[in-house]
Amino acid sequence: MNEPTARILVVDDVEVNRDLLARRLKQQGHDVGIAENGRKALEKLRSESFDLVLLDIMMPEMDGYQVLGEVMADPALKHLPVIMISAVTEMESVVKCVEMGATDYLPKPFNPVLLKARVGATLEKKRLRDKERLYAKSLERELEIGREIQKSFLPEKLPVFPGWQIGARFAPARQVAGDFYDAFPLAAPGIVGLVVSDVCDKGVGAALFMALFRSLLRSAATAEPASASPSATLAGVARQTNDYIAITHSKASMFATLFFGALDTATGELHYVNGGHEAPVLFSSSGGGIRARLSPTGPAVGMMAEASFEVASERLAPGEGLLAFTDGVTDAKGPTGRFGEKKLLSLLGRENRSAAGILDAVGAAIDEHVGGAEQADDITMLAVFRADAGSA
Repeated sequence: MNEPTARILVVDDVEVNRDLLARRLKQQGHDVGIAENGRKALEKLRSESFDLVLLDIMMPEMDGYQVLGEVMADPALKHLPVIMISAVTEMESVVKCVEMGATDYLPKPFNPVLLKARVGATLEKKRLRDKERLYAKSLERELEIGREIQKSFLPEKLPVFPGWQIGARFAPARQVAGDFYDAFPLAAPGIVGLVVSDVCDKGVGAALFMALFRSLLRSAATAEPASASPSATLAGVARQTNDYIAITHSKASMFATLFFGALDTATGELHYVNGGHEAPVLFSSSGGGIRARLSPTGPAVGMMAEASFEVASERLAPGEGLLAFTDGVTDAKGPTGRFGEKKLLSLLGRENRSAAGILDAVGAAIDEHVGGAEQADDITMLAVFRADAGSA
């Protein structure tokens, strides 16, 4: 069975060398292009498609080093394999070229067996790399599709109630995330459901379960009748979601921390379940500092069947705000270490008079702390602010 035909560019200023290489490569079944100097070689490479370059080092006008440097610096060409052509006495030059990115070298005078072996091995490596890049590109596209689908699970618009502001920030560490937030009206008039959750693990698995957790919570919560009390709704939804995950998907060993609150926008009464989640912060907007932390009232959701979830309550007075967040906020790492809870609380102890202002202040502080370092975990925040009488 013949080898697949490749398109190869031979670059050499000596006509005899070009003709000899071209003839032998054609005998091996390859399609051959020719360039007599480096400048013309680059013109051909940028206007035509090649699988391999055989490049002489010593040439007038533009030597092999310069051509190789241009190829390696060009995003469209840098994956193209280059075999350097060299005399036996030019081994130091060959080493330099390999350090610059050349794939291999071919000594002069040309040995037909060695030529076939070096070209064949290089082309086989290129085919494997091309397959890997194609697969990676396909996978990236699939993840991008997943990211777009996952975005649709987040609320397109947040509920609006007179005298209240609700805002959110969502920054996934990868194309898909395990965090999510939600805010939606419940059946009873003026009651809004508030959700922040963090599914264990990262990547595609966490993203799939994120969609499942979110759908279970939203479906169960909106199915509750208007006559149901907030406490009964929260406890029932947490229990149903927990048991479904723990029983139906027990082999997956997936769970999620969850803050799920039901806010009465008429009175400021907030009933909530905290399933092993970071304790949200209740604070004064006038610089009065932190008033309360909404600590866990049960385990993470999905860890064990028939788990018990208690419902606790607080009240947001006019001029007070609430921030719920995932551990990606406090665990954000910079040159000096973790962002930390202490820094977060110091920001919330300042004067904050809007949900957007709270989120902007925390987001800016995290960006400054991280200093451009790669984000390690998803960052999700949900802020609620009740206007005081003077700004209502």
